[in-house]
Amino acid sequence: MNITTPTFAKQDNLKFFRTLNSKVNNYFKENNIQKTGNWKLYLKTVILFTIFVSPYFLIITLTDMSFWLLLLLSLIMGVGMAGIGMNVMHDGNHGSYSNKNWINKFMGGTIYILAGNVYNWQVQHNVLHHTYTNIPGHDEDLDAGRVIRFTKQAKWYSFHRFQHYYSIFLYGLLTFNWSLTTDFKQMRAYLKRKLSYGEPKNVKMLWTTLVITKIIYFLVWIIIPMILGVIWWKVVIGFFVMHYTAGLILSVVFQLAHIVDETDNPQPNDSGEMENTWAIHQLFTTVNFAPKNWIVNWYTGGLNHQIEHHLFPNISHIHYGKIAKIVKETAKDCNLPYHEYQTMRSAVIAHFKHLKDLGLKPELI
Repeated sequence: MNITTPTFAKQDNLKFFRTLNSKVNNYFKENNIQKTGNWKLYLKTVILFTIFVSPYFLIITLTDMSFWLLLLLSLIMGVGMAGIGMNVMHDGNHGSYSNKNWINKFMGGTIYILAGNVYNWQVQHNVLHHTYTNIPGHDEDLDAGRVIRFTKQAKWYSFHRFQHYYSIFLYGLLTFNWSLTTDFKQMRAYLKRKLSYGEPKNVKMLWTTLVITKIIYFLVWIIIPMILGVIWWKVVIGFFVMHYTAGLILSVVFQLAHIVDETDNPQPNDSGEMENTWAIHQLFTTVNFAPKNWIVNWYTGGLNHQIEHHLFPNISHIHYGKIAKIVKETAKDCNLPYHEYQTMRSAVIAHFKHLKDLGLKPELI
């Protein structure tokens, strides 16, 4: 991977972000509200944790339940797991869940019960993805190895012709891979590159935390249910179904905002410089979807308002619906793009059509 850091243009002749930032700040000031979460987010947290945890206690209590009921409960846990990741953990690790730092750290730490790791997530998401959005070789969300081709810059293989068919099956493995191998590979790579979010972390402490949290994770989700009497193969299948459900939801939501025809994959010039400022870059590389669907808004933690999130990651997602109008109008006034799909269905279709196009042999495109 090319690790030469790109630099964004500093001159914004349109004064886009300065104008936008002023308008958004005025919105919060005039309405006398904080940019962090409120009772709506706290209530949502309780609901999502109930969806996630309740089935687990039913499974370890009613150990002789039918296999099909166990599968249903495992699927429900996966729905809750993805919901916590998109709403609670996400806002926490962006420092937008609360105006109290310790609460943000606590909520950000919920990633440990989702099989992830705070350090890895903050580096990959907050640093690499949010800074170098959709830049091949820098935004790791574009890197799916050889198996899926997310950009025209990625090497093409003949099997990519079918990626719009098989990719959906691989998407479900996201969090399952977190739990087994991804975190160890990422930590090794990030520490080698001396990457960090905020203050540099103690290397020994990072590795110790990773190992201990993995042990506790598998103790809770695999060992304890077996000890309490759930047949081992039911535990393994239920664990996989939970992760597959969560991974599928998270992967699809992630891809809809960046892996579609409307988004660009800009690259730096020979001097390592990007054409646009960081804020304007976000408009060219990000897409919203289903902005008026209250179910999608509620469950995805505002990730369907991805433009607002990328421009203001320090603002809780519960406010994105309100500030979206400001962002859209400001972009229009500056003659800048503001891409959005009105429905979830149209965004999903656009994503897999984009995968199909990228799967064609480059000479045929």
